[in-house]
Amino acid sequence: MSKGTHYLMKNTLLHTLFFSCFLLISVLGQAQEKQLEKADQKYDRYAFIDAQKIYLKVAEEGYRSPQLFKRLGNSYYFNAEFEDAAKWYGELMKDATNDVESEYYFRYSQSLKALEKYDEADKWMMKFNTFSSKDDRAYLFTEQPDYLREINYNSGSYEITRTAINSTYSDFGTAFSENKLVFASSRDTGAFIKRIYEWTGDPFLDLYEVSINPANGELSEVKKYKGNLNSIFHESTPAFTKDGNTVYFTKNNYNNGSYREDEKGTNKLKLYKATRSSDSKDFGTPKEMPFNSDEYSTAHPTLSPDEKKLFFSSDMPGSEGLSDIWVVDILSDGSYSEPRNLGEGINTAGRETFPFMTASGDMYFASDGHIGLGGLDIFVTNVTDAETISEIINIGEPANSSRDDFAFVIDEDTKFGYLSSNRNGGLGDDDIYRFKQLKEHKLFCEVIVMGVVVDKDSGQLIPGAKVSLVDGNNNVIKSLTVGDRANYAFVTECETQYFLRATKEDYIGDEKLFTTPTESQMVELDLMLEKEIVKAEVGDDIGKLLKLEPIYFDFDKHNIRPDAAVELAKVIAVMNEYPEMKIDVRSHTDSRGKDDYNMRLSERRNKSTINYIVERGGISRDRLTGRGYGESELINECANGIPCSREKHELNRRSEFRIVQISEE
Repeated sequence: MSKGTHYLMKNTLLHTLFFSCFLLISVLGQAQEKQLEKADQKYDRYAFIDAQKIYLKVAEEGYRSPQLFKRLGNSYYFNAEFEDAAKWYGELMKDATNDVESEYYFRYSQSLKALEKYDEADKWMMKFNTFSSKDDRAYLFTEQPDYLREINYNSGSYEITRTAINSTYSDFGTAFSENKLVFASSRDTGAFIKRIYEWTGDPFLDLYEVSINPANGELSEVKKYKGNLNSIFHESTPAFTKDGNTVYFTKNNYNNGSYREDEKGTNKLKLYKATRSSDSKDFGTPKEMPFNSDEYSTAHPTLSPDEKKLFFSSDMPGSEGLSDIWVVDILSDGSYSEPRNLGEGINTAGRETFPFMTASGDMYFASDGHIGLGGLDIFVTNVTDAETISEIINIGEPANSSRDDFAFVIDEDTKFGYLSSNRNGGLGDDDIYRFKQLKEHKLFCEVIVMGVVVDKDSGQLIPGAKVSLVDGNNNVIKSLTVGDRANYAFVTECETQYFLRATKEDYIGDEKLFTTPTESQMVELDLMLEKEIVKAEVGDDIGKLLKLEPIYFDFDKHNIRPDAAVELAKVIAVMNEYPEMKIDVRSHTDSRGKDDYNMRLSERRNKSTINYIVERGGISRDRLTGRGYGESELINECANGIPCSREKHELNRRSEFRIVQISEE
C-alpha cells in the first residue's frame, strides 16, 4: 500500500488530511433574593414617617381601598414575604375592577405559586395574560454577539454518558436498525487470523451490533454484525431503510476482489448498497453506487424521512471545500439522479460530513467550517423538500467539545441517541456516547434589557438600588447593585417573559413585566422607586407625604363620606404614631358659588374633619387647629368668572393637614 493509503486507514475513516484521507478531519426556595429586614425599624420620630406601618394600621382597622392594598402587597412582595403579599393582593382582587394594573395579577399569581397554590395561581395568571400589554421601548440591536456566547445559547441541551460498548480501539458511527445499534469498530475480536492495518497496528474497521433494551435503553454484549457486509478492509457508517431490508454504507474502494486507487495512489472511499429479502438474515453482495469514482470519495449516507433521497459526504468536483454534503434522488425504478451539492448555506471551505436526517427533516452534521469549539462540531439545520437550508445551529456543550464530535443520531420519539467523539477522558481513539436531549434547539437570539433606577417623585437617580432579572417561575436569574449612574443591563433570551424588580431600603420597590422581542434588540426599561419612609418637617402637608386621595364631600354637604374616611384613617394613624405631633387642618373650596357661602361651607367641613379625627381616632382636640379658607387660596387660575373644567375646579377642593409641631421643644 502507498503511504497515503496507510494514512487513510490509520485514522479509521476519521482523521485524514483530505476528505478521503481525513474524514472527520446554566427566589423562592431556589436562588431567592435576600429578604430585606423589615422588623421594627427604629425611627427618628422627629424626622420620619414609616408609610408601611401606617398603611398596615389603617388596614387592620378595617378600612379598604385599592391603593392601600397595592402598597401593602408590594411592601411584602419585594421582600419575598409572599404569604403576607398574597394576603393583601387577595384583598385587592376582592375589590378589583378593570382599572387594576395587570402587573398586580402577575404578582398575586407569583405569590400564590410560592405557597404551592398552583391551581389558584394559574387562574390569576390567565387573567394577567388577558390584560397584559407590551410597553417596551426597543432599539435595533446592532452588535453581533461573539461565537462563544452563541454556542453557549444552546449548551445544556443534552445529557451525555459514555457507553459500555467502547473498546480501547476506535468505536464510532452508530446507526439504528430495528431494535439494534450498528457501529464501526477496529477492536481486536480475538480471531485466530487477524488482518492488521499496518500504519496503526490495529485491525481494520468492521461493523458490530448490540441489541437495545426498549425498557431502559441498556445495550447487550457487542457482536460482529451478521449481515454479510464486512470484508477484509474498512466498513463503517451504515444507514438502514425503515423495513431493515436495504442498507447503504461506507467502505474502501474494494469490490469483487479488486482494490483500486486514484491517480496519486490513494484508495478512496465509496458508498455501497446491499439488499435482502424479508425472510433473510443476510444481505446480498454489496453494489457500488453509480456516482462513485476512483478519483474522489463518497461516504456517510443518510436517508430522507420518505426514503426518496440519499444524502452523503463527498469531495467530488463542485464541492465548496474539503468535503461537502450532497444529495441524490432515489428514483422509482431504483436508479439515481445526478448528485446535487446542498450549497453554501450548509457547505463551507472546511469539512461538512456525517449527515443524519431525522423523521422531522432536521439534519445533523459535523463541520469544522462553521464556527465551533474546536475540531469537528455537531450542527443542526432543517432541510425542506426543496432542499432549502434553514439557519444552522451549533448544538453546544456537552454534545460538542474542543475535540472532534461527529456521527450524531437520535430517535426523536424517545429523545435518546448516540454521538461519537475523541474528547478527553475517552477509552479509545474514538468513543461512542449515549445522550438524552433535554431541550429543543433555538436559533441564537438575545435581547439586552437596560435602563436606570430613579425616584418616582423627583426623577433623581438612585445609586445602590438592587435590580434583579426574574423568570416566569419567580426564580432570580441575575441580580446587580447599580452604581453612581444607577444604570443596569441584562442579556436575555428572545420571545421569553421576564420581569425586572428594583428594591432599596426605605423605598417601595418597582417591578416591570415584559416579553422580549423575536429578534435581537436592545430594550430600555426604567425602574421607579417610591420612598417608603418620608421625611416630615414643620410646615409639611401630611396629605402630600402620604399621597392621600382627595377628601371629597357630597355637593352642599359636610358629612364624612366612606372614601374620605379611609384617607382620614391614615392621618389618625400618623398622629397615633407620633403622639406629640400637632397639625393644622385647612379646608378649601373651589370658586363656584358665592364667596361668603363657600367660606361658611369650608368652615363646616373643617369642623366635620376635625371632629372625625377626634371622635373616631381618639386624638386630643388640643393637638388640632384649623379653619375653612373658602375660595381664598386657589392653587390655579380658576377664580370667579374664569371658565375652567370640572377637573381643574376639583384641584381647589382640597384638605390640607399641615404639621405645626412634631415634638415638644
